[in-house]
Amino acid sequence: MSEDQDPIVVQEADAIYESVRAICHDSRTHPAPTVYRVLGNLKGAAGPMLAQALNQLADGLERSLTEYDVYEDDGSDPALKVTGAAEHLRLAAHLAAELGEHLSEAQNAIAQQGYRN
Repeated sequence: MSEDQDPIVVQEADAIYESVRAICHDSRTHPAPTVYRVLGNLKGAAGPMLAQALNQLADGLERSLTEYDVYEDDGSDPALKVTGAAEHLRLAAHLAAELGEHLSEAQNAIAQQGYRN
């Protein structure tokens, strides 16, 4: 499947990756009002919404066992791997929600700051 034929879920995950990568490459110093806005966006993307997305992926992965002819290359039962993956996705969802709480606390801590040039 070519990149332009990828399912929307893959395209959007690629875009998130590229956005976070761009933030990592921006090594400039930023004042609190700028960081406040960044934290708000990250909180929105990485908190409850990411938790919801991960839970939905876990649910869809489990449903895929009945909707597709899923197999393992070695002939073993794919349900075992799907169960393990879904458990990890749900744990990651819990951690994403917790991450959102920490981002919110960081944002609240600098909410009243400004700066002068």
